[in-house]
Amino acid sequence: MAKRPQPRRITLGGREAVALTVEEYEQLIASRRQIGGQSARLRVLAQQAKQTEQFLEELEALVGPAAGCGARRGPGPDCSTTCQADGTTGSDETVDCLRCAIADLLRRHRDLAS
Repeated sequence: MAKRPQPRRITLGGREAVALTVEEYEQLIASRRQIGGQSARLRVLAQQAKQTEQFLEELEALVGPAAGCGARRGPGPDCSTTCQADGTTGSDETVDCLRCAIADLLRRHRDLAS
């Protein structure tokens, strides 16, 4: 492992300081700009993540499983006959099946993110 170069220390007016070459100073300034840009992008991503989480929570509350549905394990044997329908039944039953599927999808992704 290479050892980092140590800065040249000098004393000016009784205070310790570090002397940099012009090239070293320019590299330092460039690094600070990069870190500043990354910090700004990170703040934006964090804000987007919070907004997405809030959206998913609201969507989950809006959709929720259909009444009498066992969507905690997804459409299957525990679901009502409405959820097991193949889509050839009435539109209300198809909507309930879709609600269960969306609620289950949201729940599974939330569990994966935890």
